[in-house]
Amino acid sequence: MAIAVGTLLLLLPFATSPGNQTDPFDALFTATSAVSVTGLIVTDTADHWSGFGQVVILVLIQLGGFGIMTLSSLVAMLLSRRLGLTARLRAQAETNAINPGDVRRVVIGVALISLVAEAVATVVLTWRFAVDEDVDIAEAFYRGVFHAVSAFNNAGFSLFDNSLEAFVGDWWLCLTIGFAVIAGGIGFPVWTELRTSLLHPRRWSLHTKLTVGTTLVLLVVGTVVIAVNEWSNPGTLGSLNGPDRLLASWFQSVTPRTAGFNSLDYSQMREGSLFFTDVLMFIGGGSASTAGGVKVTTLGLLGFVVWAEVRGDPDVNAFGSRIPDLAQRQAVTLVMLAGGVITAATLAVVVMGDLGLSSALFEVISAFSTVGLSTGVTGQIGVPAQAVLVVLMFVGRVGPITLFAALVLREHRRLYRLPQERPIVG
Repeated sequence: MAIAVGTLLLLLPFATSPGNQTDPFDALFTATSAVSVTGLIVTDTADHWSGFGQVVILVLIQLGGFGIMTLSSLVAMLLSRRLGLTARLRAQAETNAINPGDVRRVVIGVALISLVAEAVATVVLTWRFAVDEDVDIAEAFYRGVFHAVSAFNNAGFSLFDNSLEAFVGDWWLCLTIGFAVIAGGIGFPVWTELRTSLLHPRRWSLHTKLTVGTTLVLLVVGTVVIAVNEWSNPGTLGSLNGPDRLLASWFQSVTPRTAGFNSLDYSQMREGSLFFTDVLMFIGGGSASTAGGVKVTTLGLLGFVVWAEVRGDPDVNAFGSRIPDLAQRQAVTLVMLAGGVITAATLAVVVMGDLGLSSALFEVISAFSTVGLSTGVTGQIGVPAQAVLVVLMFVGRVGPITLFAALVLREHRRLYRLPQERPIVG
């Protein structure tokens, strides 16, 4: 419904800047990208859309980010209660329901976290634009609000040509947007826990430990990989000084999970960097957050599964807790289904969009993981391939949480087990 309303609003004559016309499909693509907080565009946000059109996009981003954080947090709460009661008496099953007080607490909590993070980022960015860009305070404030909301909601829409490439060495802007992206991509359940026990990691739940730990590892590894691959590339890091190279490498490690901003030209990146960015985009951010992808908790969980198998342990343990078999199967199912969707969509985009495999895979993963990064071919691949991206943005936004809920709710006990037989593996 939000996508439909957004499409109609963007088709209004005064949503487009003078001299431009909006095709219905372009409006649909933009509205889908905004509501799913992806950031892929087929028209330049600053030049094509009027002030009204940009405000519509901003509102769609805010509604999309707030909605997915709230609903996925409520679903996670409901399902965790269901899972927590499986060992209790069946007669207590009716207590699984979420009461109005829970809903109110989640909605207010998500709203407060969003507003505080966006307000802090807005203040810093407004100051940055007013002082260094030599624009009046009203324009600086508008730019600050737009990019703060876009960053926290991991949307990646920008009011500048070529995203943030002009600010590649701007530490204030890149750090502010980068930390806003991380804040939005961690997830409401983690923030709720960190608020009361930030300085006591031993009290953190397994979910928080997996989310925070995996996020930190990916940030460090991503920074190193991008820096090593692009350090001497004159089209990306090669023209920068040492500190700015590190800043740009860190920023390109943050945004693929899943913000869509870029301070380097991805069309000039080496194949190794593009492939590693594919991996980061596929992983995404935290559960019940504004980020997409299969989520860092899924990656962390599967990492412990592999470690247990390599060690020959009968159980999968992590941070002093045993991970149930059900969670392991759900993680494998999610990754395999996501891989299948990406494979089929990449084949379709290669054929319909007449693209090479690397570019097509990059666009597909960016759309499915609601990232918004592009090598610059999104507006050139034609409507059929763009329609595939529209479907991917929608599926990537609502699919993982829907699939998780469906898998949990389908859990049931069998009264029998079949005879065991092991196939040859490898």
